[in-house]
Amino acid sequence: MNDTVTVAIEAMATRFEVALHGAPEAILRAAAEETLAEVSRLEAMLSLYQPTSEISHINARGAHEPVPVSPEVFFLLQSCIELNEQTKGAFDITIAPLMKCWSFTDETGSVPTEKEIEQACALVGINHLKLNTSDCTVRLNLEGVMLDLGSIGKGYALEQASKLLLENGFTNFLIHGGTSTVCAAGTQADGTPWRIAVELQDKQHPPLHIVDLENESLSVSGIGGKSFLDEKGVEQGHVIDPRTGRPTQAASVAAVICDSATQSDAWATALLVEPSLKTPDGLRVLT
Repeated sequence: MNDTVTVAIEAMATRFEVALHGAPEAILRAAAEETLAEVSRLEAMLSLYQPTSEISHINARGAHEPVPVSPEVFFLLQSCIELNEQTKGAFDITIAPLMKCWSFTDETGSVPTEKEIEQACALVGINHLKLNTSDCTVRLNLEGVMLDLGSIGKGYALEQASKLLLENGFTNFLIHGGTSTVCAAGTQADGTPWRIAVELQDKQHPPLHIVDLENESLSVSGIGGKSFLDEKGVEQGHVIDPRTGRPTQAASVAAVICDSATQSDAWATALLVEPSLKTPDGLRVLT
């Protein structure tokens, strides 16, 4: 009964894994598989890369006509607008033209020309996203504007998956996406909190920061991983400052703890771009 069952899938270009205990193995495994199916369902709605997703429909048609979306996606887009305002533009889901400009959407990255950055910047800004609450439709006010929920979609999927587990009566579990965002509920099978190691410095300079999580979410964002060295030897990471059009150099890592994986995912990105941002109550920043 106290054994922990772990199940994983590949989704959103990363590995999602759930570990839970407190019931017979067959029940735990079924619950884990249902939870990860929820992640796959949300990927099919939110992915920039799946042509049938609601986000892809907005990107393809939004500049020409109002695009109907599900209430779930509409609510998430409303949350993204609010987060953009709270973070003073450091978090922005219209970042896709800049991601494409810097070749981070389909390659490992390359430095664009100043003209290309200027052109992409003209297509970035939350003001380009228009939501109509009366009919749950979305519009983009310029051709070429594109949404990319990569900085929040993983956290949202984990939060919804966690809610599903809790609704089904499971109160002790850990679920993560790519190890960059983690949701923890209850404790481990031995009664201790879930222990997470966070690398706040680069790999050449340990130590790790150990975090005990219990009914909380943790997100870590860094410039490493998907990055490249430019001709001057400067590491250019895939987290781009939407206000300047260039990969952020303000910090190498940002880590956030709060009770919402959606919020922690977005804020970790925003604080990587602008470390001095004032954070809301209930949100802790690891330093």
